[in-house]
Formats: sequence, C-alpha cells, structure tokens
Amino acid sequence: MSSIILEAPVFTVEAAIKASEYGINRLELCSDFLEGGETPTVGTLKYLKGKVKVPIFVMIRPRGGDFVYTNDELQVMKEDISILKEHGADGFVFGVLTPKGEVNIGACEQLIEAAEGLPCTFHRAFDASRNLEKSLEAVIECGFRRILTSGGKNTVTEGFEMIKKLLDKAGNRIIIMPGGGMKPELVEGLAETGNLKEVHASCKVWRKSASEYWNPNLELSAVPENQDKVLSVSKEEVEKFLRVTGK
Repeated sequence: MSSIILEAPVFTVEAAIKASEYGINRLELCSDFLEGGETPTVGTLKYLKGKVKVPIFVMIRPRGGDFVYTNDELQVMKEDISILKEHGADGFVFGVLTPKGEVNIGACEQLIEAAEGLPCTFHRAFDASRNLEKSLEAVIECGFRRILTSGGKNTVTEGFEMIKKLLDKAGNRIIIMPGGGMKPELVEGLAETGNLKEVHASCKVWRKSASEYWNPNLELSAVPENQDKVLSVSKEEVEKFLRVTGK
C-alpha cells in the first residue's frame, strides 16, 4: 500500500503542536469542538504558522447548525478566507448547501474564488446533502480538491460501503477523504479500492486541566464533565494510524 496522508482536526493550540510533533501530515484548524468545528481566530493561525512545519487548512464556518447560509454569512466567510490567507493558511475547509439539501454551487464557487488558488476541502456538509453521488459531481464541478465524508452516516464504520462506492466513482477526479469516527482498522479495507489517498482522524484525548480549583456550583460547558479538561492529541492513536498509512 502506498503512503496515505493523515490529516487531523485540531481545536486547541496544544493539540495542533502535539499533532505535528507526533507525525500528522496536515492539520485542519478549527474552533468549537462541540459544534463540530467553526472558524478559528487569526491569532491562532498566525501563532501556529511559527510553531509547526506541516500544512494548516483552516475551517471556514461562521456558526454551528446547518450549512444553509445567508448572504451576510457568506460575506463573512469570504472575509475570513481573505484575512486567513494573508496570515499563512495553506488551504480551506467549508461547504454550503441549498435549503433543499443540494450543494450550493454558486456560493461554493464564490468562496473558492476568494481562496485564490489555495486548495479547498468540502467538509461533512456533504454527508448532510440529499444525494451523495449527485453531490459528488457538484463538488467536483465547483473545483474542490477533496471531500471529507463519513459516507452519509454518523461514522466511517457505518458509512463504510458508501465511502468505498464514492472512492470508486470519484477515481482520480477528486480526493475522497474518509473521516468521522475514523479507525485505523478501516484503512486497509478502504485502500483496497486503489483510490484512497488521505484519511482524517482526530486521535483526540482529554487531559486533566492544570487548574487546581473549579467552583463545584458552576457549569460553563454544555458538557460539564469536560469543563475541567483540555482537548489534546493522543500519541498512541497517531502512531496506530501512521502504522497503517505507511508512514
């Protein structure tokens, strides 16, 4: 099996630095883990560009929830792309749908144009679309370089057969990057298609906070059990993926 690129979504500065140190090939920089990723701060990107050597693709998502955006939100997304590009973004990750659940080709083309040639990934808005095979063709038409997908299901395990189908259908026209509950043991089966070039895995771990005190009567997180923890990256999980991706 030829070498496969391993991308990790990172939501903290610590996770980004550790992922790079442990051998991750590319970072997807996001904020707000509980919303599944939103646009990170310019300061975070600028700082990390001075700390890591691997490419950093930046999530462009102005809010959580659906992927049907107003014109105001699309203008903000274009502004974010322009500003983050100036501060070293190596690529962008976004996706826009119509109210009917189809790829919003016009909106996506505007955002790709704003990226001015930097590679763009259509994220898991793809999995929320009405018809994955039809969406595949629309995403290719827009000019995206890759699609992040769990095969229209909650996890890659559940969407395994659809992902294989998409890999076959896409061929060399676009990269299909499995992600969403990705496991090392799934790589071999997907690679059998001959078209698997990249995988997306968080390899996340929660570590105990350095804080020695937390008010027991206060809950500031939607997941209270994690409010005294910090999201990081597991070296062991990264190593498992590196072994099966040929790194």
